[in-house]
Amino acid sequence: MAHGFILFLLFSYIISINIHACNQIERCSLLSFASALSSPPLNWTSLNCCHWKGITCDQDDWVTHLLLPSKGLKGGISPSSLRNLTHLTHLNLSHNSLYGSLETQFLLSLNLLEILDLSYNHLYGELPLSLPSSKIRIVDLSSNHFFGAIPSSFFQQASNLISFNVSNNTFIGYVPSSICLHYSPFVRLLDFSSNQFGGNLALGLGECSELQVFRAGHNNLSGLLPKDIYNATKLEEISLPINSLRGAISDKIVNLTNLQILDLSLNQLSGELPLNLGKLSKLKFLTVDFNNLEGTIPTSLMNCTNLVELCLGINNLEGDISMLNFSRLSQLAKLDLRYNNFTGMFPTSLYSCRNLKAIALTRNHLEGQIQIEILSLKFLSFLTLGYNRFTNLTGTMKILMSCKSLHTLSLDGSFVGEGMSFDDGMVDFDGFQNLRALNMAGTNLTGEIPVWLSKLKNLEILILAFNQITGPIPSWLGNLPRLFFINLSNNRISGEFPKQLCRLPRLVYEPIASQVDRYEFELNVFGSITTNLNFQPHKLSCFPATIDLSNNNIVGDIPAEIGQLHLLRQLALYSNNFSGVIPDQISDLKNLEVLDLSMNHFSGSIPSSLASLTFLRKFNVSYNNLGGPIPTSTQIQTFNTSAFEGNLKLCGAPLPNKCGSNMGIDEDDTNNKDLDNEPHQLPWFYIFTALGFMVGFWGVCGSLVVNKTWRYVYFRFIDNVQDRLYVMVTMPINTMKRRLRG
Repeated sequence: MAHGFILFLLFSYIISINIHACNQIERCSLLSFASALSSPPLNWTSLNCCHWKGITCDQDDWVTHLLLPSKGLKGGISPSSLRNLTHLTHLNLSHNSLYGSLETQFLLSLNLLEILDLSYNHLYGELPLSLPSSKIRIVDLSSNHFFGAIPSSFFQQASNLISFNVSNNTFIGYVPSSICLHYSPFVRLLDFSSNQFGGNLALGLGECSELQVFRAGHNNLSGLLPKDIYNATKLEEISLPINSLRGAISDKIVNLTNLQILDLSLNQLSGELPLNLGKLSKLKFLTVDFNNLEGTIPTSLMNCTNLVELCLGINNLEGDISMLNFSRLSQLAKLDLRYNNFTGMFPTSLYSCRNLKAIALTRNHLEGQIQIEILSLKFLSFLTLGYNRFTNLTGTMKILMSCKSLHTLSLDGSFVGEGMSFDDGMVDFDGFQNLRALNMAGTNLTGEIPVWLSKLKNLEILILAFNQITGPIPSWLGNLPRLFFINLSNNRISGEFPKQLCRLPRLVYEPIASQVDRYEFELNVFGSITTNLNFQPHKLSCFPATIDLSNNNIVGDIPAEIGQLHLLRQLALYSNNFSGVIPDQISDLKNLEVLDLSMNHFSGSIPSSLASLTFLRKFNVSYNNLGGPIPTSTQIQTFNTSAFEGNLKLCGAPLPNKCGSNMGIDEDDTNNKDLDNEPHQLPWFYIFTALGFMVGFWGVCGSLVVNKTWRYVYFRFIDNVQDRLYVMVTMPINTMKRRLRG
């Protein structure tokens, strides 16, 4: 009896499985989809596809969800294989490596689809003419390779669309800002950023009564901001950076009382900031740097007590910023006022902003001293004060050395005319223990490079250019474990290139994946570590490994150990007194992009092995004593003749003078030795000149001394010549005088 009951239950279970199995057509479609993928296997093996990973069915066993995000899927996506999933409501294949295009018929067959997420794949082609159904709510096609214009009929059926994201593709044409006007009035998010959209932003966004996020940055947009955008009162974010928008920010922006993020950086905006900007009480991020804004910072902005980031750099703003009460901005973490015309003292009210992580005030007209109260900013990691009129450099250094969180410090070009002995008051130095980047260029430093720098074990970037530093380069510089960027140019440094510098760990050893430096600056570092405004890195790893010792008084050879710096990308040694030959070991620097050895006293030939430096984009050996043929390679010979001029014995392309037939590239070593020893060879030209003079002179004068008859004839000949010259000169003169008297 018991066995019969168990058999009955088992039979009932088998029947229920067969009754509630998924549709076989859909099962075959899913298997067809999986078969087109190369890896990894989805392990869809059971009979009932409703139990497969990533698949969800409704109560009638129709497949409604196909969710396989971030599964490492590779291969072509076949729309025909998914076309039969007619009950599908959610399709998410994002963050994989799928390729293929979207077909119109594929989307039209999915007429119940609500969510379509194919972001972060390798899909390509133009968009189909229309979205699948009126039920579609979310479409995310971002970070693919779609191109072309968005069809005007694309949103025709999308009356329930709330989110549309096509960022990071290559779409062209106009941004469809009339989407709410005709099709989707309830849309909340529109993201068109990082494409190639152009032209003006058309009217229509004001009809988006539910719009919260509008992004169209990093495109080619021009013209004015559309007037009706200020009618979309639920907007929380407007991000339009890196375009060519012009005009002023309208006073009507105060209508957007829900606005939290306003990013209009890197445009061509002009005019003044709206006076009532402070009415945007929810504003957290205000980023309008890299524009042409004028006037002062409105005092009402201090009412935006939720501000986290305030970036107004690279404009024409002015006014006394010490009069602003920053203490009300208790949440402020980043303040960027670089490259403006601000005046006054360092704002003491900033010392009350205890959450500050970054302060950038470079290139203004600020005065005064840095107070010890700055130590109350416990999270301060980024400070740039360069090119102002601050005073008391020594006192500033003594204060800032106690900033425990400081990672980036730039004082370049400030404290002008003041100077500082590098060892002044720093004998018991024990600060800057977390400092990663130090820029003290142009601060009139004197003395030798101080020993206290050797204690900065986290230092990665050191810039001491344009000072009056003397003495040799200390050997301990090569022991700093993280240092990879050194700029000591334009000083009075003497001595030789230390061999220890060729052992910098960060330039010798390739870091393993876990040790790769992913540190990011709190703000980009233009004008702080680099003056190139097109180079705006946030990451420390963006800086090329560099040794720049140019414009000093360094003598001697380049050590052969230079070849150990395998990760070096820029080597600048020009305008020094280096001598000897260019070491062959430089060819071991396979990552080298810049090599400038000009204006030194190098001799010998250019090593032919340098032709293997395939990444070189700048090469200069001009004004040395080099000779022989220029190595024949597509890389070296592509540089301009100015890279080789001033070396009289160099020959070969790109120079106009040809090399002799007996001068081959393979004779580098012989040429180096011969040319290097040339100053020690006998000066045959001068010897033969002296011998010629002696033979000629004594051949004539000696015969007159020895033979009396020749001497008598010679002097009588001289007397006759003298008499003839006298007659030839005086006769015409007397004739001329008589005529003048007549």
